[in-house]
Amino acid sequence: MLEKGVMRATEATEAAQQSADSGRDFSETNVQVKGVDEADIIKTDGDYIYTIAQGNLVIAKAYPADEAKILSTTKLGDFYPQELFIHKDRLLIFGSSNYRFEIPQNQGEPAQEEQVTEQVTEKMMPRRDGYYPYYGSFMTVKLYDTSDKENPELLRNLDFEGSYLTSRKIDENIYFVVNSYPRYSGPKPLCDDIVPSYRESANDKKPELSDMKPIAKCTDIGYIEPVHAQNFITIASMPMDDEDAEVTKEVIVGSGQNVYASLNNLYIAQTMWPRYDAIGELAKDYAEKTVITKFTLKKGKIEFLGKGEVKGNILNQFSMDEFDGNFRIATTIHRYADNKDLSTNNMYVLNKDMKVVGTLEDVAPGESIYSVRFMGKRGYMVTFRHVDPLFVMDLSDPENPSILGKLKIPGYSDYLHPYDETHLIGIGKEVDDSIDADKVHTEGAVYYTAIQGVKLAIFDVSDVENPIEIYKEVIGDRGTESPATSDHKAFLFDREKELLVIPMTVAELKPGQPKSMEGEFTFQGAYVYNINLDDGFDLRGKITHYENDEAFKKAGYYFRGDYSIKRSLYIDDVLYTLSDSRLQLNDLSIMEKLKALDFEKGKEDDGGVFYAETAAITPETAEITSVQ
Repeated sequence: MLEKGVMRATEATEAAQQSADSGRDFSETNVQVKGVDEADIIKTDGDYIYTIAQGNLVIAKAYPADEAKILSTTKLGDFYPQELFIHKDRLLIFGSSNYRFEIPQNQGEPAQEEQVTEQVTEKMMPRRDGYYPYYGSFMTVKLYDTSDKENPELLRNLDFEGSYLTSRKIDENIYFVVNSYPRYSGPKPLCDDIVPSYRESANDKKPELSDMKPIAKCTDIGYIEPVHAQNFITIASMPMDDEDAEVTKEVIVGSGQNVYASLNNLYIAQTMWPRYDAIGELAKDYAEKTVITKFTLKKGKIEFLGKGEVKGNILNQFSMDEFDGNFRIATTIHRYADNKDLSTNNMYVLNKDMKVVGTLEDVAPGESIYSVRFMGKRGYMVTFRHVDPLFVMDLSDPENPSILGKLKIPGYSDYLHPYDETHLIGIGKEVDDSIDADKVHTEGAVYYTAIQGVKLAIFDVSDVENPIEIYKEVIGDRGTESPATSDHKAFLFDREKELLVIPMTVAELKPGQPKSMEGEFTFQGAYVYNINLDDGFDLRGKITHYENDEAFKKAGYYFRGDYSIKRSLYIDDVLYTLSDSRLQLNDLSIMEKLKALDFEKGKEDDGGVFYAETAAITPETAEITSVQ
């Protein structure tokens, strides 16, 4: 019998989702929690693909493959898009905008309600034409109606002074987090002077300074001890299906670094280094801390519930989790002294009131956390210094977390993904500790040249006291990289289809070159695997968007290119891969290229919308390496 919550965590990693409208199977964004969507650069509803390419919004007919074509490419002007969500016939984009405001030099002392502050005047240099220029950076949200795929209509435009951190979607409601810096420079700024600005409009017309309003009243901004009041965090929400609905905003002081969201709550983690106490004396117990702020989410409403704090700082969102009303978090305390790494790792459990009720500290001394994954009553942690210890943790008793077992093998995993309730997939790097061992600077560590190609692994954790690595695949030599090691959205896995797709930039050494050298770039694209527990990793083929190897010959220390594959998704038995320049279709059964839609072939019309022809691909031009 499966433990409560294990299948919930496993289901959250399943990519396949059947569309009630299309009746087809298609993959969704790889997310941390089932039912909590995360914004990405590409989305599909099984019929169409929506993506951000070359700074534009692109909508393509995706199914059936032989009818695939780009329907529209909407120019976004000076708006720089980052990620998007879709919901039925609505599409929402997050990005950034930079505005320049002109203020007459002779306008006199501004009224307080006009929000034109003394500090703005101090920052602005006078111009000969009698105007002061003022520049502002904003996080912008754009909501579109995509009922007409060839002519998406902008319904709503929001500007938040600050920068976009992250977002989540639960049903039709969007929740997002904005970091903002105070705008003051004068000796005696007023509260109203430093509160971030906000604007809402039904169009994307450049705003005037009078359009910008304070994001909140000073008396409505929360302060969470012991966070030092240096920045602002805005947690906002809006529905995608109602462009007239009020935007909910909660503002606190602080700076968010990582966010975890369940179906009911959102947690913001902030790292602090409290070296000095309140009166400026050196703190006796100086150590980095993580402050977690908890908010409840309910049908678009946001409410502050409490805060907690633990020792150390976290790696990323996967270091946090909620289960049975408790919050779990894994941290690292970094310390170095006398040529030794004295770092330690910890696991904490906090109750619904954000009070620490369970503590497991000093795990893997001298190492740091490289990846974490929670699955129900179990937690899995990878640390690294010399080898890759995979720790299996028992979290069934919140007040007494404990280590059940561990596995030590060469290499490490940057990302752990559930295969099922007793197996994990790891992606990270292979390590050969014999390389340049005499050059190690820190006792017990490895020299950086020991880190080799990308490593895929399958771990069997059914025997919790003795986890084992049952399969391993190493791709390329030193210099090989995959975006999936640092961005889980680049990881496509479907257990039923036995499918694993990983974007990869491969570097390989020439015969006779030492393994400590960086290899030369030889391939960029996607590795497509059959994956199961009987055979492990079986490479089906490699897909690339590059027509020849000229880009690799010209590459320097880093490889960059507009045809580098960043994402993949499937609709039924067709695999779609995305680069900045192309959306490409391949048959998943035989790996044959079916079609490529090139974004550059657009032609602008007067309405700011491009229309692109489909580039037909013949077998003679197909760029596919099949593995027999």
